[in-house]
Amino acid sequence: MSKDKVQIFDTTLRDGEQVPGCKLNTDQKIVIAKRLDLLGVDIIEAGFPISSPGDFKSVEEISKIVKNATVCGLTRAVKKDIEVAAQALKYAKKPRIHTGIGTSDSHITYKFNATREQIIERAVGAVKYAKTFVEDVEFYAEDAGRTDNDFLARVCEEVIKAGATVLNIPDTTGYCLPEEYGAKMKYLKENVKGIEKAILSCHCHNDLGLATANSIAGVVNGARQIECTINGIGERAGNTALEEVVMILKQHPTLNLDTQINTQLLYSTSQMVIDNMGIYVQPNKAIVGANAFAHSSGIHQDGMIKNRKTYEIIDPEEVGVTDSAIVLTARSGRAALAFRAKKVGYELTKIQLDTVYDTFLSFADSKKEVNNDDIHTIIKLSKIGLSIPA
Repeated sequence: MSKDKVQIFDTTLRDGEQVPGCKLNTDQKIVIAKRLDLLGVDIIEAGFPISSPGDFKSVEEISKIVKNATVCGLTRAVKKDIEVAAQALKYAKKPRIHTGIGTSDSHITYKFNATREQIIERAVGAVKYAKTFVEDVEFYAEDAGRTDNDFLARVCEEVIKAGATVLNIPDTTGYCLPEEYGAKMKYLKENVKGIEKAILSCHCHNDLGLATANSIAGVVNGARQIECTINGIGERAGNTALEEVVMILKQHPTLNLDTQINTQLLYSTSQMVIDNMGIYVQPNKAIVGANAFAHSSGIHQDGMIKNRKTYEIIDPEEVGVTDSAIVLTARSGRAALAFRAKKVGYELTKIQLDTVYDTFLSFADSKKEVNNDDIHTIIKLSKIGLSIPA
């Protein structure tokens, strides 16, 4: 049975760039956009054209160079925003305007000082106007995570009638639990007339660390687009991490969902974004963190040396990492020490290993990590008669 495709909508260049201190210039954005296109993302949200002349230029230039992906520009439900976005996207092979408005009672009351009926009217007007410029119009219901499901369904139904091709259901504040977000998608699939004419999209923030889980719950319950960023970079606690959702879908074939991402480019793309934005990921970050394929516990190392699958569910090469790392620390066992010693040229007998291991433990207690040069020192200190390999 063929798998359903989940489209990957990358917003690294828009939502991801909203992180304080990681402003990109146009040349940097072009470099990243080219890589995202090569990576296989379906949609690149290139920016918010009306926000600044620099953002307009970036969206325009990216539109010229992207060969495969849809290029998207963000707008508010404001005519001028939509006109400027359409102008910035004029060179795109596959342009998309992403327009929308807040739909939660909090946004309606405090942000817009409006009524629900006025919000629907503005939403419909924005979609209809965007539709006069491009065929592909995505509508976002900001703060959908805290929007009453009945009202959200009404909004979705009306914007579909107006021509929306994609419905973005953002958990803007990262508040939803996975079962709540999944249930919201299921409700919309079952209660919005004409829903078959549009793609439901997940746009989840990570304020409670649930962005990835919520996005997966969304696609399990009928969404077919995930909006995400490289390294999960983004406003506040960040967005859904592209590399995480892609590998979850790949590693769980029973979900019968897949993407067209070239996963072997994930690690190098992560490093490219780090280099350009200057925002580093924590070492224990899933998939692309420095320790994602590193093992320091003796029990884990022994299992890894015998069979990698005992402690790794992903082959590092699948995501572009050269190999797993056996990291020597005071928690490492004899198997790891013998493994690393062999790597640098020492074939130790069991008796030699026992002697060297005692020296190793004393040495390791004084260091966070034992490197290859240290192994030569440990062998010398052990006085087992072995010379440093040529």
